[in-house]
Amino acid sequence: MRGTAILADIGGTNARFARLRHGRIGARRRVRVADYPSFSAALRAYLRDENGGPAPVRLAVAAAGPIVGGKVRLINSPWRLSANALRAAFRFKDVILVNDFAAIARALPHLTKAHSVPIGGGRSMPKAPMAVLGPGTGLGVAGLLPGSGEPRVLVTEGGHVTMAPGNVRESAILDLLRERFSHVSAERVLSGDGLVNLYRAIAELDGRPIETADAARITEWAVAGSCRTCAAALAMFCAMLGTVAGNLALTLGARGGVYLAGGIVPRFAPYLAASAFRERFESKGRFRTYLKAVPVRLIIHPDPAFLGLRALLESSQHRR
Repeated sequence: MRGTAILADIGGTNARFARLRHGRIGARRRVRVADYPSFSAALRAYLRDENGGPAPVRLAVAAAGPIVGGKVRLINSPWRLSANALRAAFRFKDVILVNDFAAIARALPHLTKAHSVPIGGGRSMPKAPMAVLGPGTGLGVAGLLPGSGEPRVLVTEGGHVTMAPGNVRESAILDLLRERFSHVSAERVLSGDGLVNLYRAIAELDGRPIETADAARITEWAVAGSCRTCAAALAMFCAMLGTVAGNLALTLGARGGVYLAGGIVPRFAPYLAASAFRERFESKGRFRTYLKAVPVRLIIHPDPAFLGLRALLESSQHRR
């Protein structure tokens, strides 16, 4: 790969930067989105602090929001980005701006077995569609369609589909959340804030006190077994994630595998594997056998979006 590039992975909470030189991804740096008024300000700070080596000539950005006309407004952040404005302001030869889960989807063929852990299922079917979803600040969803040439990324906003209950208790919880949000999307329950929403609704339904409003603490107390409401919230989170992942597998025909990403689930991988996730993933009536064969893997690579951005930069250069 010619020249040096900057890779950036922007979520609603954190932005990560790294240099790409001679095809190798360098040290990663993470900053809080809330600490900077704009992406440009964060990028300038990164370039100022990491000014060793040749000046970068390309920029590839994965951003948590829909890309329209080379522009994006992040869903869970006030940052707005424009590929043309960044190219002009920083004098880059190239700027690639993609959805963050589109970048992760593009990374799937480059993940090794060491980059993920299995959560049931059979073997991946060669050249079959693949899917990825991941709870974090929001809920990202994307697909990958392999072929004889360049894989095609299917960019979606699947995190905002309507959440369906799997049983009577979940119906009661979603009824409570509809009173607050009107439309209860999958992201309203399958994200950091979503876990808090589940915890609060369960506490209200069961008449228990609310002892925390922090997703990290809910997870910690649930895994430790020290809070009944937290345990119920995380168990429901895993079950609902299984429902949404199974729906995605059917929708895309993802017999190449479904991958779980994001910043939340890797924190409790053993808990997820022992939860109702897999049962709910397969619980689709006449299509249980179909889904039983579909492998699910939890991505544990520290930043798979960087692998996808590197692949996109390489393919853009080969097309010239």
